[in-house]
Amino acid sequence: MSSPHLTDGPSLTGAEVHAIWTIRDLVFNVEQRCEDADPDAIDLESTTSHLWFADDRGITSYLRTYVTPDGVRHVGRVCTRRDARGAGLSGSLLREVLRHWGRAPIVLGAQAYLHDWYASFGFVQDGEPYVEAGIDHVPMRRDPA
Repeated sequence: MSSPHLTDGPSLTGAEVHAIWTIRDLVFNVEQRCEDADPDAIDLESTTSHLWFADDRGITSYLRTYVTPDGVRHVGRVCTRRDARGAGLSGSLLREVLRHWGRAPIVLGAQAYLHDWYASFGFVQDGEPYVEAGIDHVPMRRDPA
């Protein structure tokens, strides 16, 4: 498997923003029927990095990571196109995040059914479950080993 694309928020081209919003729309809004709008100002922040794999039809798997003003790194918007699932792409993206930024704590809001998958990367539940965009989530955290 080749290395994923890695681009910071301010460096995204219009075509890349369109491709990112397309996969997120397909997965979160069309498939999962999320109740909240997906685009936000975080995508273009200087502390945001976007990672993805693509084929000739567009992005196959995607995630973003960013640092909040309090200095905490977050992972979010993890998604894989339906026809590309099962190939380990999201896991490869998450391993890339850990390779680059895993020497500091990382937090995320996992969809509840993915708790065990994130746990396999060293994340542990860090708070009470909650509902976001109409979907059950679990706050998780990974501290450096």
